[in-house]
Amino acid sequence: MVRALIFGRFQPFHYGHLRVVKWALNDFDELVLLVGMADESHTLLNPFTAGERIWMIREALRSENVDLSRIVTATVPTMSVYVGHAFYIINLVPAVGAIITRNPVIAQVFRDAGLEVLSPPEFERNKYRGSYIRRLMLEGGEWEKLVPDAVAEIISKLNGVERIRRAASMD
Repeated sequence: MVRALIFGRFQPFHYGHLRVVKWALNDFDELVLLVGMADESHTLLNPFTAGERIWMIREALRSENVDLSRIVTATVPTMSVYVGHAFYIINLVPAVGAIITRNPVIAQVFRDAGLEVLSPPEFERNKYRGSYIRRLMLEGGEWEKLVPDAVAEIISKLNGVERIRRAASMD
């Protein structure tokens, strides 16, 4: 079985993430989606809990007819990025042969830990960025078209826009 790791905060899961998952499933039997900073929530940087993000990921993938038997989700708490933590993370998840990331620091640390590093296409990264989507939410912009419908529905159920506005007012 060939399995790859995609490491992200997914704050929130958006169409860029979805496109990376679909791209990676062309080459891998399974993907491990590792939700980082799992111990942080209700802040401007990390407004959603790990459980809420996993819910978003799974419902978005389900709505896109992605075979969930090919997806493993896991979480990792906030930690500094260095090779020792890469080994720790590798031991938290099922065995993987590669990591898929565009982050050069993450790429180097996991490369040093012995994993193959793949960089996915950008998929309109300027538009599909969590920080940009959260800013649109904060400012009352049109963010819903940047996330799968299932994610927008979950954010609505969670009163997520108001959560982000409260978090911003506390900063």
